[in-house]
Amino acid sequence: MKYLLLFAFSLLSLSCLKPKEKKLNVLFIIADDLTSTAVSSYENKVSKTPNIDKLASEGTRYTRAYCQYPVCGPSRASFMFGYYPSATTTFGYVSGRKNVGPDRKSWAQLFKDNGYYTARVSKIFHMGVPRDIETGSNGKDDEASWTERFNSKGPEWKAPGEGELVQGNPDGTLPIRGGNVMTIVKAEGDDLVHADGKTAKKACELLRKHKNEPFFLAVGFVRPHVPFVAPKHYFEPYPYSEIVMPPKIKGDWDDIPKRGINYVTTVNAKMTPDQEKKAVAAYYASVSYMDTQVGKVLNILKEEGLEDNTIIVFTSDHGYHLGEHSFWMKVSVKEESARVPLIIKVPGKKPAVCNSFAELIDLYPTLAELAGLKVSEHLQGRSLAKTLDDPEAKVRDMAFTVTQGGNTFLLRTKKWAYIQYNEDASLGIELFDMEKDPKQYTNLANKPEYAGIVTDFRNKLKEKLISVRSNDLGIDYSSKKK
Repeated sequence: MKYLLLFAFSLLSLSCLKPKEKKLNVLFIIADDLTSTAVSSYENKVSKTPNIDKLASEGTRYTRAYCQYPVCGPSRASFMFGYYPSATTTFGYVSGRKNVGPDRKSWAQLFKDNGYYTARVSKIFHMGVPRDIETGSNGKDDEASWTERFNSKGPEWKAPGEGELVQGNPDGTLPIRGGNVMTIVKAEGDDLVHADGKTAKKACELLRKHKNEPFFLAVGFVRPHVPFVAPKHYFEPYPYSEIVMPPKIKGDWDDIPKRGINYVTTVNAKMTPDQEKKAVAAYYASVSYMDTQVGKVLNILKEEGLEDNTIIVFTSDHGYHLGEHSFWMKVSVKEESARVPLIIKVPGKKPAVCNSFAELIDLYPTLAELAGLKVSEHLQGRSLAKTLDDPEAKVRDMAFTVTQGGNTFLLRTKKWAYIQYNEDASLGIELFDMEKDPKQYTNLANKPEYAGIVTDFRNKLKEKLISVRSNDLGIDYSSKKK
C-alpha cells in the first residue's frame, strides 16, 4: 500500500509540472541595398511592396532605424557580431570574424550553440554581387555561424533579355556589363531563373523540413542590388517616362565639403535625364521582384503553422540613393543611404509604429532577449524588446553611422543630422535641421549662429568614439586614425 501511494503521488506530481515551453524560432529576412524610400509602407507610394507592407501592418515598424556603415560588407559584419565598425575596424568586404577573434560569437552562432538549427540561404555575410552570385560562391561567409548554408546561383547581368547600361553610357552605345554598375536587364523566364527566386524556394523547403525543431533561418535576397535584373513583367508597372525624379536644386553641392559628394553622381556617371528615370524604374522593378519572394517565404511560414511561434525580422543592410542631390547608390551618410527599413514581428505582440532611434546592431541583443538567450557583456547593441510592448519607449536618443574607411561620421538625433569628415574635422562638417530641412539641402555648419551646436556635436562624437573603442578587442586605434 505504501508503494502504491508513493507511485500515485509521483504521477500526480508529474501531471502538475508545466509543459516545457517551446523555443521561439527566428526568421531573419534581409534585402540588399533597399532604401526605406522605396518601401510603400514607409513613404514611397509608387514602388509596390505589398508583402513587406503586410508584414509591417502585423509587426512593429521602426521609422528611425540606421545601419552602422552604408556598405554591404562592414554593415553585415557589424550587426551579425554586434559591434560598431569603429570598434572592430571592420571597414571592408569581410565577414568580421578576424577582427573579433575566435571566441566572440555571431548572432547566428549564439542560436546554434543553444540548440537551434541555423541555416543561411544566400547573402547574409558579405557576398560580391554579381560575381559571387554568378559563381555560387560562399563569399566572405562565417562558417561557424551555421548548421547548414546554401548559395543561390543566378545569371545576373548575363540573363537573356532586354539589357541596357545607364551608367557611364551617355549616348547609349555601350553594351551591358557586370560589376557594381547600373545595368538593367528585363529578363526572359520566371522567378526561378534568378538567385532570389531560388533563395525563396530553398527557404520554403527548409521551413517545411525543420518545422518541428527550433530554427534560426536567415534568408538573404540580393535585389535590388545592381544589376537591376528581374523577369520583365516586374518592369511593366514602372514605365520610366512616368517616374518623377527628386528636385535638382541649383548649387546643391556648393555648401557641403568635397568629401560629402557621393562616389556615384549623375555627373560622373554621365547619366541623361532619361537614364536617371530608367535607373529608378528598374530599381523599383527589382524591389517588386524581391518583395514577391518575401511573400512566398511568409506564406509557407503561415501554411506550416509556424507564425505563432516564429519571430520575423525584415530589414536591409543599408539604404540607397536614387538621384537625391544627384547622388546614386550607397556610401554616403545622407538620410537615404544611412536609414533602413526595419520590421520586427513577435508572436503575441500588437502591431505598432516605433519612432525610437534604432541601429542594426540592436538586432543581436533584441532577438537573444526574446528567445531567452544570454549574450556577451561586450555587445554594443541595445535590446529593442521593450519597444515591442511599448512603441513609445525610447532605446536611443541618436544613431551613429560611419563610412569611408571609418573616417566619416554621422550623429543623427531627432532634430539634427551632424556629419563630420575625419576625426579632427579637417575635411569639413555638415549640419542639417531635420525638422525644417528633412531632405538636407542647407548645410548650417558654417553659419555663426550654429557654432555652439557644432561644438556640442564635436564633443558628442569624441565621447561616442571613446565609448565605442573601449571594447577589449586589443586593437590599436591610434594607428588607424586619420
